[in-house]
Amino acid sequence: MDYGQLISTMSPDVYQRLVRSVELGKWPDGSTITPQQRENAMQAIIAWGEMHLLVQDRVGYIKKKEKVGESADTSLETPLNWKK
Repeated sequence: MDYGQLISTMSPDVYQRLVRSVELGKWPDGSTITPQQRENAMQAIIAWGEMHLLVQDRVGYIKKKEKVGESADTSLETPLNWKK
């Protein structure tokens, strides 16, 4: 079994455990994650997310701000009043 197959067969529960372990810096049994284990777990988390999650649900996703003039919803805009 190659890496891609291994990642594709990983369950959502295992994915969540890896995410939690990387967040806390320790495995579910309480042992500390080594830097190499953290790196490998992060790679697995990213790879699994790319296979199974929508872009906005993936680890590290940052919603881009809309540029001025691109937003169809102008209800949040407030006019700028200059004081003299």
